[in-house]
Amino acid sequence: MKIVVQPQDQGGERLWQVRLDQHCVSFRSEEEARQFVAKLEARLRAPHNLPDWPAQLKAG
Repeated sequence: MKIVVQPQDQGGERLWQVRLDQHCVSFRSEEEARQFVAKLEARLRAPHNLPDWPAQLKAG
């Protein structure tokens, strides 16, 4: 996933935009945008336990 933080002028107001591939999220400050990216990256790096699909299919 490509993550980009960039300024965006909108209606005379400077917003900060975080682009996640094709999806964009706007923030009021660069600090808010960078905090969002830091939290997102931490969650992406966190260990994820995936279900044992064959066992679930047999039980269902």
